[in-house]
Amino acid sequence: MSQPPDTTERTAPAETGVRFDEHGVLPIPDQERDCSPWELFWIWCGANIAPINWVLGALGITLGLSLLETLIVVVIGNLFGCAIFGLFNVIGHRTAVNQMVLGRSAFGIKGAALPALVQGLLTMAWVGVNTWVVLDLVLAVLDQLGISGGLGLRIVVAAVIMAVQLGLALYGFYAIRTFEKYTVPLTIAVMVVMTVLALGRTHLNWSTAVTDTPGEKLTAITQLITAIGIGWGLTWIPYAADYSRFVRPNLSARKVFWASATGMYIPTVWLAALGACLASAGGSADPSTVVVGTFGVLAIPVLLLIMHGPIATNILNLYSCSLAALTIGIRIARWKVTLFAGVIASLVLAVFINATSFAHAFDNWMVSILMWISPWMSILLVDYFLIHRRALSIPDLYREPASSAFGGINIPGLVSLAAGLLAGWSWQYGLVPAMQGPVARALGNTDFSWLSGSFVAGGLYVLLMKARSARTGQAVQA
Repeated sequence: MSQPPDTTERTAPAETGVRFDEHGVLPIPDQERDCSPWELFWIWCGANIAPINWVLGALGITLGLSLLETLIVVVIGNLFGCAIFGLFNVIGHRTAVNQMVLGRSAFGIKGAALPALVQGLLTMAWVGVNTWVVLDLVLAVLDQLGISGGLGLRIVVAAVIMAVQLGLALYGFYAIRTFEKYTVPLTIAVMVVMTVLALGRTHLNWSTAVTDTPGEKLTAITQLITAIGIGWGLTWIPYAADYSRFVRPNLSARKVFWASATGMYIPTVWLAALGACLASAGGSADPSTVVVGTFGVLAIPVLLLIMHGPIATNILNLYSCSLAALTIGIRIARWKVTLFAGVIASLVLAVFINATSFAHAFDNWMVSILMWISPWMSILLVDYFLIHRRALSIPDLYREPASSAFGGINIPGLVSLAAGLLAGWSWQYGLVPAMQGPVARALGNTDFSWLSGSFVAGGLYVLLMKARSARTGQAVQA
């Protein structure tokens, strides 16, 4: 497979300020890996300080759980999800390779194009989801002031937001890092004030729940675990190595792990807890309703900082989208990739605008994403730690299929992924009939799709690789 044209290694300039990121998908040279643990922390923290994360907690109340039950699921579930996310950051740091290229070891040089295609499409869709939250929030606050511009105002707001996002994403990693490093601390300070104001005006209802029977409660808990407990950290795994590959090579794996895992965990749990508290007091799961109803015109001074979160998230989506495209082997200008991403994002945006309940629409969105991420994640973990014993041949990730140790298509990897997708769907209980598998319905409408998909895909991959090793007489690990 020929490599993209923009992957030539270059010598880093003496300064370490904001410079244009000319890297493609080749490993980042050691002299250009200058990201600190704190900078990695700010990247992931900034991406998750966003109004959309309030939906994470509000969803528990919408599903019928009490505030206490929702908080327990969010706090404990994200411990596991963010820990696995941190582990993938460590792998990216050790190899200096982006996430989708790392998948070539498990799926083959050509076979890895399939997960990369899925990741590229999802990153485009996420831009639409996050932009909807910003538009809804801005228009709601402006309406509070008596300013309403209809479709024209939406277009203006969307254009401004997209211009900022595209500028940062096109400039690359170094601009993203600098943006997060200098804006996230201020955003955190504002969110602290907003949290104090919100909780001071809210009468918390800790125990009231809509679910009446133990079966209904179990269904709601498993749905919440899948969608936003363990699930939230897992949905960020396809991005992990894209950014940890820039971290200084001499740093310990422990520092990389904690910087990324806590950067994900703290804002996710914090804002989810805030959303749950507001929703438990009779509020809405819609982010704009939460902001306007709680803060009124006080939301105006912090409006630009609230918009920071979705922008910080979307620049990661746009940047990782380009890496996924390069992994597939697409050889077109980056602006064309982002233009296509904008089309897909607009379609997703239209779906969410027409949704009667944002929380329900978001749950369906999260469940559908996890159905492929969970088995894909499990295969990569097994491949790296059990099959290759943390000793990947990095040059083979970039060779032509005929000369690479990983070959063109690794049948065990793709077969295991397909089996994991089927297993995940079978124990999935989403909010629409198409997302309610037979195992889920037979076992009390529970949703353990992330677990069944991971277990089947990872276990089958080990068995198939060992069987192939026995058949060929070669060691399992490369």
